[in-house]
Amino acid sequence: MTTKARLLAFTIDCADPKGLAAFYHEVTGMEITYAEDEYAAITDGTTSIYFGRIAGREPVEWPSPAKQFHLDFRVPDVERAVADYLALGATRPEFQPGVTEEGTRWVVLRDPQGHVFCVCPETS
Repeated sequence: MTTKARLLAFTIDCADPKGLAAFYHEVTGMEITYAEDEYAAITDGTTSIYFGRIAGREPVEWPSPAKQFHLDFRVPDVERAVADYLALGATRPEFQPGVTEEGTRWVVLRDPQGHVFCVCPETS
């Protein structure tokens, strides 16, 4: 039988760990537990997101097969959350596969350093 693992943390490479930790702290409410120029962390007490500095890191285009990951977040009101996150420095790319004529299933945003994340309704 294969040993089962429990997710401890997810590490995001970025140019500004402290800045990205502050952004995701505002998005998630997770506590900033470490914030230095080279490394930062936020946690909810169970799972953490770490941010490690990679000099010269360039975000990939969206959409692109070069995208390696994205985070999905559930929110009670997608449009309000999108407005809040845009005010914090996120951007909304033109390509939105979750927004159709039938309505909004999710919205794709880019964090201030260009990582893609999705804002999803609680019922998705």
